[in-house]
Amino acid sequence: MEAMYTAVLSIFLASIALLLIFKKKSKDSSHPPGSSGFPIIGETIDFATAAKSGNPEKFVFDRMTKYSSLVFKTHLFGAPAAVFCGAEGNKFIFTNENKLVQKWHSTSIKKIFPHYMQTSANERGSKLRKMLPIAVKADALRRHVGIMDLITRSHFINHWDNKEEIVVYPLAKDFTLWVACRLFLSMDDVTKISRFANSFDVIITGLYSVPINLPGTTLNKSINASNLIKEQLYSIIHERKIELAEGKVNSDQDVLSHMLSMVDENGKSEDEMNIADMILGMLIGGHDTATSACTSVVKYLAEYPEVYDAVYNEQMEIANSKEDGELLNWEDMQQMKYSWKVACEVMRLAPPASGGFREAKTDFNFKGFNIPKGWKLYWSIVSTHKNPDFFPNPDKFDPSRFDGTGPAPYTFIPFGAGPRMCPGNEYARLLILVFMHNLVKRFRWEKVIPDEKTVLNPLPVPVNGLPIKLYPHAR
Repeated sequence: MEAMYTAVLSIFLASIALLLIFKKKSKDSSHPPGSSGFPIIGETIDFATAAKSGNPEKFVFDRMTKYSSLVFKTHLFGAPAAVFCGAEGNKFIFTNENKLVQKWHSTSIKKIFPHYMQTSANERGSKLRKMLPIAVKADALRRHVGIMDLITRSHFINHWDNKEEIVVYPLAKDFTLWVACRLFLSMDDVTKISRFANSFDVIITGLYSVPINLPGTTLNKSINASNLIKEQLYSIIHERKIELAEGKVNSDQDVLSHMLSMVDENGKSEDEMNIADMILGMLIGGHDTATSACTSVVKYLAEYPEVYDAVYNEQMEIANSKEDGELLNWEDMQQMKYSWKVACEVMRLAPPASGGFREAKTDFNFKGFNIPKGWKLYWSIVSTHKNPDFFPNPDKFDPSRFDGTGPAPYTFIPFGAGPRMCPGNEYARLLILVFMHNLVKRFRWEKVIPDEKTVLNPLPVPVNGLPIKLYPHAR
């Protein structure tokens, strides 16, 4: 009898186990097609290798083709993930911000910006947008065009003029950081700005590094570099608070003054450590992506002389309308229509970022597939920018793609879209155009290394920094 009970119990337990396995397989089968790759690391190496090779679209397009799907599952940076592709995928992610999806940051980013990351993604986004002054909005940027032009002229006089050959990328980094420090912090001290510059590359390298904080690791170096900059920012913040209290500066002078002057509904001002984290994040975002875009503009104008000629003619018409020494103004920027189409085509082919991460706030369904709460979601810029369904002959450089109303919605997204569109997109537009104006009116140029490769680290970077030979225009 005991043997019979044991047999019945064994059959019952086996049945329960089979049922659970079946349910798990059934649930898994509702997920998007794809692969989790190797244990723990998943497909992170494939993802990173494609980026390092300068061909991030390979990771995406290979899987889009293999699975015949606009969404596929993978495993990135230690977590299950779904990659959303095409205009439909982009639209879904952007229009469901703070509804079904939310901003997600890697463990490494949280360690580099520890104070600011203590609050929720929604709270951080809302707080930053409230605290961002009008200084990076179109209306207030009008008065900053002349300052941008003045800094740009000084940069070219000091670092480009009277040179036969220069390396573009490091100079572009210095230039964009100078502009960001001036507009965000009213900082003109070249020595202080240089101290910032020395630490920025180290910080950026650590943003998506392996999250191990031990001496000598990439993350550890990044944290140390960020702490050095934040110590300088604390000093600047302290001095600015005194100047504001004494009425020596106005709250609308720059981003920092605006942040320090704001209070919440309870009359409480923001914590200084949070402000330092936010300012550092803005300096990285406003400087590094602009560096990549400006460098890529130089690259493509060197490769397409007929495009250069059209940009040159547009910019010289504006330059010839100015008095000697007169700075660019807002109205001039609105005349640079063809130049901006060129810049857009540059950012289509070499976007400053190849995509971004979100996290599923709850279980949801997309294209018939279940996406579980907590999964990481990656939206891919290259899945539309280099997709022939949206941009015929996608490898061809063709600014006319932006004639009329331009590309279809959610296909051209260098600044994102929807609620999470980059708040500094107008700032970036003006910075790139002012750079182009001062560049083409001074020089023609050619690449020293015609077939120089570009890699992602994590933004597009020419492996040799893009050395060029300069040919000044007769004056």
